[in-house]
Amino acid sequence: MADAHAKNHDYHLVDPSPWPFIGSLGAFIMAIGAIFYMHDEIETGAWGTPWAFYIGLAIVLYTMYGWWSDVVREAEGGDHTPVVQLHHRYGMIMFIASEVMFFVAWFWAYFDISLFPDQAQQFLRVEVTGGEWPPVGIATFNPWDIPLINTLILLTSGTTATWAHHALLEGDRKSVKTGLILTVLLGAVFSLFQAYEYAHATFPFIDSNIYGSTFYMATGFHGFHVLIGTVFLAVCLARVYKGHFTEKHHFGFEAAAWYWHFVDVVWLFLFASIYVWGAGTPAAH
Repeated sequence: MADAHAKNHDYHLVDPSPWPFIGSLGAFIMAIGAIFYMHDEIETGAWGTPWAFYIGLAIVLYTMYGWWSDVVREAEGGDHTPVVQLHHRYGMIMFIASEVMFFVAWFWAYFDISLFPDQAQQFLRVEVTGGEWPPVGIATFNPWDIPLINTLILLTSGTTATWAHHALLEGDRKSVKTGLILTVLLGAVFSLFQAYEYAHATFPFIDSNIYGSTFYMATGFHGFHVLIGTVFLAVCLARVYKGHFTEKHHFGFEAAAWYWHFVDVVWLFLFASIYVWGAGTPAAH
């Protein structure tokens, strides 16, 4: 007699999970900690210790680890049928589309202030640009120095990620490991170069003009995505060493590759618009 509870459909009904509640609790604590941290600085002029923020961040990171570990177990357990994988693809496409809109906001702010510096200054009634772009006194980065190096690094990492993906489709697991190792290393090197660039910037994040805010928000948000993508690919590399992924069933890796290529494309727009077009007269670094 067949089991009355046997699954006779292609969908995966997830088991009750504590992670949505734990994750939202961690995000709430993290937000409250950040708010009080900044409030103390405004009221007293001195930064306090954001211990609540770090507690919330730890909870959020723990949630990510636990929740995604459950998803990996579901995938390896056969719960991700072709129908489920298709819906995962739709979800990843929608997620990347939402990330695109984040960057549209940063680009909109940058072009609005850079194309119309006089109008922006009149509207804000504050000396934010000096009536020109880059603002008076801003020494921008030479786009043909570290920014160009980082561009080549990211383009190369996109090539190695694609190599690893095609190797996986062909069952060449040795090349998959090599391609992923190179991609993760290149992502880490990009982050190190960007940290070096920030450390040598001559303009702060918050100042009497708006250049620093627009520059750091756009490039910093992208840098954060590079860190996320590097971790994403490193997890995929660990899974390959554990024997996960097959030629027909590897959406976790495919999603990481999509995300990484998205990061590559966004950087090309950042490099062209912020570093090259908006550089003015670059400073010698």
